[in-house]
Amino acid sequence: MSITATSATTAASSASETQPKSKSVISSDFETFLKMLTTQARYQDPLEPIDSSDYSAQLAQFSMVEQQVKSNDLLTALTAQIGGGNIGQVAGWIGMEARSAAPVHFNGTPITVVPKVSASADSAQLIVYNAQGKEVQRSPISLSEGQVQWAGVSSSGTPFENGLYTFSVESRLSGEIIGTTQAESYSRIVEARIENTGSRLVLAGGSEITADQIKALREAD
Repeated sequence: MSITATSATTAASSASETQPKSKSVISSDFETFLKMLTTQARYQDPLEPIDSSDYSAQLAQFSMVEQQVKSNDLLTALTAQIGGGNIGQVAGWIGMEARSAAPVHFNGTPITVVPKVSASADSAQLIVYNAQGKEVQRSPISLSEGQVQWAGVSSSGTPFENGLYTFSVESRLSGEIIGTTQAESYSRIVEARIENTGSRLVLAGGSEITADQIKALREAD
C-alpha cells in the first residue's frame, strides 16, 4: 500500500488540530504549513513525485508566511510600547534634567555631581575623566555633602575643554582605598524616542540612556 500526497495532507491536517489554541492564528498557520510541507516530502509517492513547480510555489508561500509572522511580532511589540504610554510619559521629560551615571556634557557651566561615599570612609576624593576615559582631575570632597558642584576648572584656574566627562568617588579609610563607585550627575534631556528594544532618552552632548537608568528628575535651571 502506497502513501500518496493526499494521505500526507490528511496526516498533516490531523497534526495541525493538536496545536495549542493559545497561539496566535498566524503562528499556528505557520507551524501547520511547515508540517504539511515536510510530510509531503517524506511520504510522496516515488512513482508520482510532486512536481518541482509545486514545491517552488509552496516554498514561496512559506517565505511569505514567515515574513508575515516577523512583521506581526514587530507590530505587536511596538503597539505594546506605544499603547502602554511609554512615549507619552518620557516625552514630558524633554527639557528636564535627569540624574544618571552617563557621561555629562560640560560647556563651561558647573555640573551638579551626586557622589556615593562608603559609610565607613574617613575621606573621599572626586575623580574626573574625559571622553577618552583619561583621569583629568581629582579633589577631596566632604563626606557629608549630598551634592558637589564641579566647576570644570583645573587647579591652576584653567577651564577644561567643552566635552563629555564622567565622575567616580574613591573612598578611603586610614589612607587605604576601600571602594570606588560611579558618581551620578545631572544632564538635560533633549530627545525621547521609541526603538525596538524600548524607549531611549538622549542627553545634551549625545549620551543615551534608558528610562530605568534615571535616578532622579528636576527642572532645568
